[in-house]
Amino acid sequence: MQFLEDKEPGATRARDLDLAYAQLTGGKPALPGLIPVLLLDLVHMSNDRTLTPGDRELGPGDRPQQPNVEQPTGVGDAEDAVHDGEAHSERLGARLNWLRAGVLGANDGIVSVAGLVVGVAGATTARGPIFTAGLAGLVAGAVSMALGEYVSVSSQRDTELAALAQERRELREAPDDELAELTAIYQAKGLSPDTARVVAVELTAHDALAAHLDAELGLDPEELTSPWQAAAASAVSFVLGALLPFAAILIPAATWRVPVTVVAVLLALALTATISTRLSGGELGRTMARVVIGGALGLAVTYGIGHLFGTAFG
Repeated sequence: MQFLEDKEPGATRARDLDLAYAQLTGGKPALPGLIPVLLLDLVHMSNDRTLTPGDRELGPGDRPQQPNVEQPTGVGDAEDAVHDGEAHSERLGARLNWLRAGVLGANDGIVSVAGLVVGVAGATTARGPIFTAGLAGLVAGAVSMALGEYVSVSSQRDTELAALAQERRELREAPDDELAELTAIYQAKGLSPDTARVVAVELTAHDALAAHLDAELGLDPEELTSPWQAAAASAVSFVLGALLPFAAILIPAATWRVPVTVVAVLLALALTATISTRLSGGELGRTMARVVIGGALGLAVTYGIGHLFGTAFG
């Protein structure tokens, strides 16, 4: 209402309050003792919170009082309120990325070792050279994948540690600026300025570093990436994928080695394509066609090269 925005003191303010009360009560004059009643009426008419004389605006180091809200029946701590079987973890996306990386590692193991053993099988029917080539390809591929993943994730971890150190330094040197920055982040996400301020103060009081790392960088200081875990996961997924063509080329008789291996590899590629599509939400038919046709062409090329050069130099 306009009269609440009037900044003038004295009689003008009182007259405005009398007129406003008269409008609310149907023309009855307002006595001085009724002014508090008017203010109560205005409070009930408004959804906004009115400051009492003992209230003040929150400062950078203040922690707002928790609203006295009665808990619904059956609701306990925050941990108890999480539904069983539902994924509420903020790290779900990271876990899906790890799973996707494992699927891709297995796919690399399938394709690379299958191409190697099929190429050797095109040059010779002897089991010894095929076994040696397949084993060498499996070990070399696993080591290469693990080393590449270790280097890559180590660089990522170094970046995360540098960001964590910088955030600690900023919180130590300029806590007020950091609180204002956190407030602005939550305000940009859609919260009102007052609510964003309350959220920022509460989170800062609980764990300032974790609050800023999560809001600004999406990091959890307790769950930084591990190069060793990434390297091990990459190597294991490659080996698991490579074992399929390695076994398929050695177990059957010489005349059935290549056909059995090709069928097994294409079925495995179809499976990895299906899992990858489920994780990414893409189109299954297109992804499967791309992976299976690409794998079939790769096997055909390596078999042809092995047969050509094996005949020429054998």
